[in-house]
Amino acid sequence: MSNDPEKSYPEPTSPAKLTGLKTSSPKKVAAGIPAVISSAKHVFGEMGLGRGLKALANLNQKGGIDCPGCAWPDPDDERSAIAEYCENGAKAIAEEATTKKLDAAFFAKNSVSQLSMLSDYEIGKKGRLAEPMYLPEGSDHYQEISWEGAFSKIAKHLNRLKSPDEAIFYTSGRTSNEAAFLYQLFVREYGTNNMPDCSNMCHESSGVALTDTLGIGKGSVKLVDFYETEVILILGQNPGTNHPRMLSALKKAKENGATIISINPIIETGLLNFNNPQEIKGALGIRSKLTDLYLQVKINGDMALLQALVKLMMIEEDKRPGAVCDLDFIKEKTRGFEDYLTHIRTLDLNNLIAECGIPLQTLQRVANILGNTNKIIACWAMGLTQHKNSVNTIKEVVNLLLLKGSIGKPGAGTCPVRGHSNVQGDRTMGIYEKPSQSFLDRLEKVFRFNPPRKHGFDTVESIKAMHSGKAGCFLPWAVIFFPQPQIPYLRQRHFKNAT
Repeated sequence: MSNDPEKSYPEPTSPAKLTGLKTSSPKKVAAGIPAVISSAKHVFGEMGLGRGLKALANLNQKGGIDCPGCAWPDPDDERSAIAEYCENGAKAIAEEATTKKLDAAFFAKNSVSQLSMLSDYEIGKKGRLAEPMYLPEGSDHYQEISWEGAFSKIAKHLNRLKSPDEAIFYTSGRTSNEAAFLYQLFVREYGTNNMPDCSNMCHESSGVALTDTLGIGKGSVKLVDFYETEVILILGQNPGTNHPRMLSALKKAKENGATIISINPIIETGLLNFNNPQEIKGALGIRSKLTDLYLQVKINGDMALLQALVKLMMIEEDKRPGAVCDLDFIKEKTRGFEDYLTHIRTLDLNNLIAECGIPLQTLQRVANILGNTNKIIACWAMGLTQHKNSVNTIKEVVNLLLLKGSIGKPGAGTCPVRGHSNVQGDRTMGIYEKPSQSFLDRLEKVFRFNPPRKHGFDTVESIKAMHSGKAGCFLPWAVIFFPQPQIPYLRQRHFKNAT
């Protein structure tokens, strides 16, 4: 670079101009009338008025259809007759039931190279596939194929493999229970457990952590527990963006006296203020405050934050034994308490504060709230599950709940918030690369074939296998064009935190 002061240099390119991304001021409130307008624009624009109204009238209603947008549970008895869905759900159903069709003529005009330049959003807006398509070897255009031809092609590829384990069968939580059961039955009769699914990519760490600590890899609360709880911890989750229907449950919990503590590196508008457009206040723009305390933790500082809270709680417990911890619950229902307590005492509080980035005064305030609470629900999503230490971080969430006896009773427990509508259902139906022996035994007894006993690939292993050439055939759910909580049994097998 020249040091000549007389020489001029071009102005640096702004990030917005360089990337094409635009920034704007963050919104101050989630939902409200703007969400209604946006929903109507997408639904009626894709389906028309009559078709759109019919689809929305059935969305999440008893006897209707489940929303393809997220896995937030439907209220049992107080379901809204007007609209039991959110803006995200309306957009999702608009794309599902759009009148736009993609047929052979579309793919004849648009090559794979051209389509690869489009974003996921742009591709989705093109319409739905109207017939089976396949990509011939050496071609840059998808071509139509009959259903019989499609199944024959799949069978040909499967039958020429040296071993069933060379095939990988992927599916997602968009699948119904019935289709999932038939799919896993087909794959196991073929001879493999290579059935990775979308859960491997999102809440696998939750399943592992919860199974190791509680003996059940799923959430332990029902929707009604949110209305009875005293404190809701929300960690690494953006309800307003990804699970907007949860905002209604949080609002009702708040009205019933619950304290909401949000732990998130970014400011999520939905966790702060919510306007329910089905209520007069919401329609008038009168915001409902949700979060009482918002902790902007450092990225992946959740483990340190949780341990700092426990350490502060145990300092108070030492002063007044039994005032903070549920000692009877710990004695009767848990193992490893003394080892865990010893571990916590070895941790330096100042180091934990530095790692999580939350001031001591704020941590002390949260610890006091938790220490004087008997009913706690902990919710989390990808902000916890997507780190290398995710399993241990989620175990630390469970540790805190077990200290308080906040498991297995009304208004308390674990709530890993799923992203797809039927991830848990698919796992229950057998879409799992590591099935239990009891499940395989039942398949053998009922369907009279010997299912494979060897564990299959998970999602990460499947991707590696494809790139290494070990997998001879990869069958995403879309390729073969199939249509698209309760109190746990407590069995704390591992209470000690592994660091």
